[in-house]
Amino acid sequence: MKKNIRTLQISCDGGAATGKSTGAKMISKKYKLKFLSSGLLYRYVSYLILKYKPKDKINFIKKKFKKISIKELNKKNLHSPEISQYSAEVAKIGKIRKILKSFQINFSKKNKKCCIEGRDISTKILPKSDIKFFFKCDLKTAALRRYKELKKSDPSIKIHMVKKALRIRNISDTNRKNSPLLKHRDSIEIDTGKLDKRAMLAKMSKSVESIIKTKWRQNRN
Repeated sequence: MKKNIRTLQISCDGGAATGKSTGAKMISKKYKLKFLSSGLLYRYVSYLILKYKPKDKINFIKKKFKKISIKELNKKNLHSPEISQYSAEVAKIGKIRKILKSFQINFSKKNKKCCIEGRDISTKILPKSDIKFFFKCDLKTAALRRYKELKKSDPSIKIHMVKKALRIRNISDTNRKNSPLLKHRDSIEIDTGKLDKRAMLAKMSKSVESIIKTKWRQNRN
């Protein structure tokens, strides 16, 4: 990245197991961007509620998110089917979304070079991001991808269970009242069912390089 490019913010959206986390992580690493997964935040909220069963969920989550460490969060295993299913319910709660939205926006303000991935990043969190990517793939591919991931920690998991959970999650995310999963009109579509990791990174990098050149010219003038 050219040294005089002071800001570069990328938003990545898509349904469950569409490869958005992988794509976002790869592009973040290549261009040295701070990375944040909003899905991981919702999974963490689900994990906390399921574990501690607080009476006042909202204040409980507010307190937890005042001292959250992204580094520690990334070390936790938050991809169980139970957490995945409950995350869809948590995502419908407006007051929790407000807490997490504030956290994500503060993250983007502190990190001018960042990449955030989720389901409403382009539409609600970073509507002015330099580049917007929207990830998609067919349900069969997504289910197989998530199944391989989950089987490492749960050998008893069945692919039909994973497929059902993904279908339910995507329907919930698309139809929920608060910040539904939508493709921003300016988004560049990444079909991970047709691209391997190398091709995915190449397509994303082409868009990033174009924006960097544009910013570089603007900074010079």
